Amino acid sequence: MFFYPQKPTAHSRITRFLKLGSWALSTAFLMNGSAQAQLGASPLTLDLEANRSQAQAVISVINTTNTPLRARIYTEPFTYSRDAGFQTLPSSPNDLSPYLQFSPRELTVPPGVRRRVRLRALLAPNLPDGEYRAVVFTETLKESTENSNNKVSIVTRVGTNVYVRKGDVSPNLAVDSASFDAAQNQVQLLVRNTGNASVKSGVRWQLKQGEQVVRTGELPPSTVIAQSDRNLLLNFTDENNSALSPGEYQLTGELAWEEDNNSNSLPFNVNITIPAGASASATPASK
Repeated sequence: MFFYPQKPTAHSRITRFLKLGSWALSTAFLMNGSAQAQLGASPLTLDLEANRSQAQAVISVINTTNTPLRARIYTEPFTYSRDAGFQTLPSSPNDLSPYLQFSPRELTVPPGVRRRVRLRALLAPNLPDGEYRAVVFTETLKESTENSNNKVSIVTRVGTNVYVRKGDVSPNLAVDSASFDAAQNQVQLLVRNTGNASVKSGVRWQLKQGEQVVRTGELPPSTVIAQSDRNLLLNFTDENNSALSPGEYQLTGELAWEEDNNSNSLPFNVNITIPAGASASATPASK
């Protein structure tokens, strides 16, 4: 499950966001749980290379309801923070928004129909080489309903993360450390990206104590933003849901990612301490 946080307005807004498969499904709910609006967008991510400072793409907006939906389209800068994951930003030196054109900006999507939205990035010629990014939100325009004599405004939005790379840019990943967060009962692998391109990296790992392998596993790809870092959470539970014994462990494995249609990997070997009274279990990090 993945959430795009919604900004508050004068009316109460109740919105839940889900990502399913290759497209995003966002459903707004009333307190009684009845679905009021369903909106999808495809693809979820666009990775584009600027050619002569330009790049183009298309997003599909999908209405899965049996009534027409009116929507607006807008952009915001974003990042993936170390612990919180996806976050929109008030500003960013890597914001693609000033250079991103799209049409239409408002649209009506008939029931069961996909509408195409064309994107065009026109980067300023004097922009330094690097990666520029923005999330393109599609948001339903206000629809209201009466619930216990209280008027409720329901707004649904879905987003496509757009990355445009200018010049010769690439990620540069490294594992800084592994730690056990006793307060959250989580094992965290801190991955740093000192490169100038963001990347989705998976993790293949094994946990050893001395010469004995006590756990193995894989983590699906998670985004590590360029010139930033992120804690990836590893699931150390086994089929019996048993906890690890306190002590010193070695976490080994490799990061794995795709770049220019090539598979890349980077081995790592870090130490981790499981304190007394802790049960080392975690849930996978959001994408």
